[in-house]
Amino acid sequence: MIAFLTLELQIEAAQSLKDKRQVVRSVKDRLRAQFNVAVAELDANGLWNRATIGVVSVSDSRDYLDGLMKNVERSATRIANNSGADVSDSFVEFL
Repeated sequence: MIAFLTLELQIEAAQSLKDKRQVVRSVKDRLRAQFNVAVAELDANGLWNRATIGVVSVSDSRDYLDGLMKNVERSATRIANNSGADVSDSFVEFL
């Protein structure tokens, strides 16, 4: 089983691409360290105030993955809020 979580971030405080990258890097690094999941920026567009982050994990238990992705989403929301961003949308897919 593969779980794929997509997070849409609104970064209203970002005044430059550098500000955006700082927020995105903070979210990615902290999620990797805390949950041992694969994290990547998916939509690397030139907009300073939006970002899309993907989180992936693999397990033989769908229940485990469902709980893990809920915890990752909660933590990502908290990390983003502390960094001056908001999670505007999120959704999980199981493959």
